[in-house]
Amino acid sequence: MPMNRVHQRICSSEKWAQRTREQLLPWSLAGVELGDDVLEIGPGYGANLRVLVETVPRLTAVEIDAGTVALLERTWGDRARVLHGDGAQLPFPDASFDSVVCFTMLHHVPTPEHQDRLFAEARRVLRPGGWFAGSDSRSSLRFRLLHIGDTMTALDPATLPARLERAGLTDVTVTGHPTGRRLRFRGRRP
Repeated sequence: MPMNRVHQRICSSEKWAQRTREQLLPWSLAGVELGDDVLEIGPGYGANLRVLVETVPRLTAVEIDAGTVALLERTWGDRARVLHGDGAQLPFPDASFDSVVCFTMLHHVPTPEHQDRLFAEARRVLRPGGWFAGSDSRSSLRFRLLHIGDTMTALDPATLPARLERAGLTDVTVTGHPTGRRLRFRGRRP
């Protein structure tokens, strides 16, 4: 999870966790039935995880950064299964989860092709009828400045629906936030 120090500080802050709990997750997941078994790909410092662990019966998180995995395991390991891994190569059998979610992390995936592999893996591990849902930031000058020295592969809302459909998802929607600073997406495994 290549992030510069400013970005790390923001994403690990209590202010970001509060914003996630009060604004980001309610908007991102409005109308999505998560079910009992949920996988979060790329939980980062755990702002989303701390909300999800209170919301769903069983939560699994897959994080690519080993140091962050250790932090999450120490903090949430008694309430969520936290694994070190790549969302584009998930260590689970087909149809393992009722839903798969990811929030404000896809722009840290190094290439669109790697993002597409992550979408296909999310679909693979979903049970039939399950949702892949989440949100991410939209590119702007401020967003690009925050990511100096980071990996940044912003999603294009115009091409994202077709990419999710190519991954095998149906009922795909991509919606912009009223502020224009983020987008949410969702698709269902048939």
